[in-house]
This record gives sequence, C-alpha cells and structure tokens, in this order.
Amino acid sequence: MKKEIKFYNVIFPVWMMMILPMVWIVVLPANFIVDSCVLLIALKFIIKQKDIKVLYKKTILKVWILGFVADIIGAVTLLAAELFFSNGDSKLIKQLSSVYWNAFDNIYAFLYVACAVLISAVLIFVLNYKYSFSNITLEKEEKVRAALTLAILTAPYTFFIPTEMIYR
Repeated sequence: MKKEIKFYNVIFPVWMMMILPMVWIVVLPANFIVDSCVLLIALKFIIKQKDIKVLYKKTILKVWILGFVADIIGAVTLLAAELFFSNGDSKLIKQLSSVYWNAFDNIYAFLYVACAVLISAVLIFVLNYKYSFSNITLEKEEKVRAALTLAILTAPYTFFIPTEMIYR
C-alpha cells in the first residue's frame, strides 16, 4: 500500500517559497546556475566578448545577489496584494485576491502578477547595468544588451505558477 503525503499546513503561494530559508538551500544554487548560464550566453553570443572568464568572474556574484534582490521585491509586491486585497468587499478587490491562488483566474490578477514580474525584470536590468557592470570594460551599448538579456531571461516567471494546483 502506497503512503499518501499531504501538506495540510502549507498555506502559501509558490512564489513565497523563495522567501523561506529552508527552500533557499535549493533555490540559491539553482539560481546561481541559471544566472551563470545567462551571463555566459550574454557575454559570448550577445555582446561577443573574448575575455569571458575575466568578465564573468568580475560580475557573477553581483548579478546573482542583485537578481535575488529584484526577485524579492517582486515577491513582496505579490505579498502586498494578499495583505491588502484579501478581505475587501468590492468586486475588483475580490478578483485581485486571486493573485494568491491563480494569476490566470481573471484579467486583474494576471495583470497584477505581470506587473510584479515586470517590476522585478526592470530592477534586474537597472541593478545589473548600474552596479554589476559598472567596473568592467564594456561599451555602454554592450552593458545595456547584457543587462537586458539578464532581465528578460531571469525575470521571475515562476510568479505565474498557480498555487491552487498544489492544494487540490
């Protein structure tokens, strides 16, 4: 007989998992690998640099840390939706409260989650452009292309994962 496991006390959305320290054991190295791959692709194929190793070593830690900062700010934006919109009476507030369970439930929830992803992506771009690539020898256009590549490919699209799928 197969033992069934249920998570009765896990009542939080998937995107909040990035805030919990126990999950960071998996998330941190996975995120480092993704950021490394995207940075290496950007340096080699997007801006066609020859000294990739040197540029990678100078920037990867900043890219990785600032990417997490941007993702956490996006997650806080989603958490704010749950805190401020979960107990309201208006129809719009009730629709926004579904951000917590399923962004695809209605257009308002989808747009709110899309805004949170966009906020994170813009922050990834700005933080990488201004800080990660500030002390390296790249042209302004190359820094923009590298930061844009990171922003597009490492934005937290996991915010769209419906939490309600886990609890059914």
